[in-house]
Amino acid sequence: MNYIEARVTFDHPDSQLAGDLIAGVFFDFDLQGVVVEDPKLEPEEEWAEDAVARPAAPAVIGYLPADGGLDARRLRLEAEIARLGNHIGLVYRISYRQVDEQDWAESWKAFFWPQMVGERIVVKPSWREYSAQPGELVLAIDPGMAFGTGTHPTTALCVQLLERHLQSGGSFLDIGTGSGILMLAAAKLGAGRVGGGDRDLTALHVAAENLQRTGIDRRAAGLVQGSLAEPFKDRFDAVAANILTHVIMELLDDVPRVLKSRGLFICSGIIDPNRDLVAEKMRVVGFEVLEIRQKEGWVAIAGRSK
Repeated sequence: MNYIEARVTFDHPDSQLAGDLIAGVFFDFDLQGVVVEDPKLEPEEEWAEDAVARPAAPAVIGYLPADGGLDARRLRLEAEIARLGNHIGLVYRISYRQVDEQDWAESWKAFFWPQMVGERIVVKPSWREYSAQPGELVLAIDPGMAFGTGTHPTTALCVQLLERHLQSGGSFLDIGTGSGILMLAAAKLGAGRVGGGDRDLTALHVAAENLQRTGIDRRAAGLVQGSLAEPFKDRFDAVAANILTHVIMELLDDVPRVLKSRGLFICSGIIDPNRDLVAEKMRVVGFEVLEIRQKEGWVAIAGRSK
């Protein structure tokens, strides 16, 4: 299938906030492969010096399938971005270009290298060799068109909180699983059963392949297509959601239903100005906030149900 790349290049005094809000619109419209480019962010030390060039201006990029509904979706997307622009004083430009799915999925691989994302966990592209050091836990993934390479600060923060708070032998659920990277991390850290959900069927296929590549039975993992926690009936010892603030706020009304007593909840995708908003909502619905971590303007919060 061919895809249309939608790029919103923008200017705003708070580029992190604007990028988060635009990305939220992209996710609401089911765009795939959503990426936020920000020239203010310093590259990670682990990246090769000749990796991705720093962008000239902040932008949000996502991909629309070039099918019969493309024109209508573009019009709705443009109307929502215009509404957002009027609301926050955003100066922006939308551009499109056609890309082949295989070209898109393959072109970025030259820039993805093994990276330590926690104290013990290393994320390794499936196509690169890596010799693990004593004590390291290696996740071999191919994210395809799903979110989750481990290089984004929100993913690294979630992994670090899992390392610190996940109890071995318990069950784990990842809501909005993307590439399945948090399921893989939980399994490597000793979770007895892992499950994941995503509304994007492509992401679920990618997650299943990554589970199989890591030696986890994809049938036992319990991958489910659906929105947020809605499709899940069982209770889990730990739940993670690396999504966006407004989605987490909605999810918090339902996540206690799928958590066991004294269960662990980890959420990220939160920009720093929204940290207290999410933490307070967690307390209101019955969580004890255990830890808040921050990296490059992004926040992750771990809490335990009472």
